[in-house]
Amino acid sequence: MNRKTFITTASLLSVSAVAAPTSLMQKSKLQHQVYFWLKNPQSTADRDKLIAGIRTLRGIETVRELHIGVPASTEKREVVDNSFSVSELMIFDDVEGQNIYQEHPIHKKFVEECSSLWTKVIVYDSAMV
Repeated sequence: MNRKTFITTASLLSVSAVAAPTSLMQKSKLQHQVYFWLKNPQSTADRDKLIAGIRTLRGIETVRELHIGVPASTEKREVVDNSFSVSELMIFDDVEGQNIYQEHPIHKKFVEECSSLWTKVIVYDSAMV
């Protein structure tokens, strides 16, 4: 193989690797973002109980990271929704890890013990790129 053929072939391979479908690439980590609206949003006791419940989810073996938050005092803009009471962000290695989390006894216990605290929950699951 001469130099020109090698460079042309290498260029084509690198372009096809970038354009390869996700299914051919390494599994994507999964972000699981959850937003909770408390029934009693002014109750610090309810908020603290929910946060304590969320912390128990760290005990699930497939949870790689867990971050808990409350609305920040950022600039009020039309695109910012800070109406929620508590948020959580979890990272999983893959969809299978998130599926294990959903059926795990610790998660089921959390829902059983804390679901009476909230009126609304929204979940955003994203494959990390």
